[in-house]
Amino acid sequence: MARVKLNLPEQFYFTTALSVRFTDLNVGSHVGNDQMIALLSEARSRFLHHFGLEDWRDQKMSLLITDLMASYKKSAYGRDILQFEVGVMDFNKYGGDIIYRVTRPATGDLILCAKTGFVFINIATSQIAPLPEQFRAIFPDAF
Repeated sequence: MARVKLNLPEQFYFTTALSVRFTDLNVGSHVGNDQMIALLSEARSRFLHHFGLEDWRDQKMSLLITDLMASYKKSAYGRDILQFEVGVMDFNKYGGDIIYRVTRPATGDLILCAKTGFVFINIATSQIAPLPEQFRAIFPDAF
């Protein structure tokens, strides 16, 4: 089976650091896939919060993750401090992709490249909703 290839543009708008906890490790003593997804989710939450985009309930909307693509390059271990660079790309009428580059600054190692696709949905109807203009205003060079 062919490996996933993910080429990310240099459109990172936010950086945050997360520490790998003991509970993030699997039986191989490195960060498990499930926990890396949780770390990506935390980085995404911080990114959205940074730009004031995390709570759409007052607009009766929600951001829904539609897919995930990840390409692992190196393992991460307990107590590692990982740097998560987060950005956006490939906007369409209803959503786009949130992109991630995860590195270990202490060694310079690239740990992971990933993207999560997303759309907006109307909470009341559970139907896909148009991308809010606020996204276009914050990330005009990503369109």
